Amino acid sequence: MLQIKEVNKEEKVKQIQEKEEEEEEENIDDARSIVTLKNIIYTPNLKAKHILHSGIFHPLLQEWQSKSSNNYDAFNLMYPIFVTDAENIEIVKSMPGVYRLPLCWIVSFLEPLVKEGLKSILVFGVLKNLSKDVDGYHADSKYSPVIQAIGIIKDYFPNLVIACDVCLCSYTSLGHCGLVRGDGSIDNNASIKRIAQIALAYANAGAHIVAPSDMMDGRVGAIKNILMDNDLSHKVAVLSYSAKFASSFYGPFRKVSNSAPLMGDRKRYQLPPGSTGLALRAAARDVEEGADMLMVKPGLPYLDIIKRIKDAHPEYPLFVYQVSGEYAMLRHAADKNIIKLLETVHETISCMRRAGADCIITYFTPLLLKAWLNKPAKY
Repeated sequence: MLQIKEVNKEEKVKQIQEKEEEEEEENIDDARSIVTLKNIIYTPNLKAKHILHSGIFHPLLQEWQSKSSNNYDAFNLMYPIFVTDAENIEIVKSMPGVYRLPLCWIVSFLEPLVKEGLKSILVFGVLKNLSKDVDGYHADSKYSPVIQAIGIIKDYFPNLVIACDVCLCSYTSLGHCGLVRGDGSIDNNASIKRIAQIALAYANAGAHIVAPSDMMDGRVGAIKNILMDNDLSHKVAVLSYSAKFASSFYGPFRKVSNSAPLMGDRKRYQLPPGSTGLALRAAARDVEEGADMLMVKPGLPYLDIIKRIKDAHPEYPLFVYQVSGEYAMLRHAADKNIIKLLETVHETISCMRRAGADCIITYFTPLLLKAWLNKPAKY
């Protein structure tokens, strides 16, 4: 009798152990399910175009997402500036009122404009003393005038939105917007890898917006991917030069930025001036790759393109660059008393707004802030 009881006890203990083992396995399975669920929730397979936070993380970006009108205010203007590694400020003769700014001049130059309501700037780097090479090393080296300027601007003007042009033409020895093979052709894959590296460096330095102007195929996707990989996609926007034409209006800019190509031209990768279909395809491609904002460049000769792209993508803020040639024509015509400068500038900006531009990048920003928009900043 005692033996039977001991056998029953052993069976009962065995049953309890088996039940505990089953429950432990179930718990392990549950834990695995939770881990899998967490992976689904926190590391989703998001397409770059579905990331919305990168377009609304700052009040100014929220304005660009919200406003549409023929009128304009300070938030409809972005001011392009040139920062250099030189020691002295340099006047640009072909573009009166435009300067190459050494780092020590940036604060004193921008301070009165910020007080007048300046909301955003587009920063270009110009090498005066630093060397150029085939890879554009100083585009994102620690000596880069752009990277150093970002830190200065953020320290002194924390509410000013900083966009940085991302390109290779000002930093490479050949002066092209991409990396060049031995036969003179563009190496697109190597170029977009390098462009993405530069964009990441500017983002890490504190830029709110990176703006690739190189016109390489796939560069928007490459930039969005590298920003996502480095946990920056929620706080850095991509403003793509989507429809950038191979225009004769860039002449003064290339002298200012010392970026003219050493050989050939840029017609192999910038858009033909007569093209409509390519411009629409380029904008649609950039949207698909995740661009937060689009751009047409130049402005006034391409009002039809502005209208077509805005109609095709009304949900995306559209920027228009009133380029150096447009600026120089109006300034020099006004200097000869051929036109009234302020009225003519106001007309051109209003027409770009009418065509669909949400923000105009213009060297006339200081003039407009002082004459038309002298209002206190909202943020």
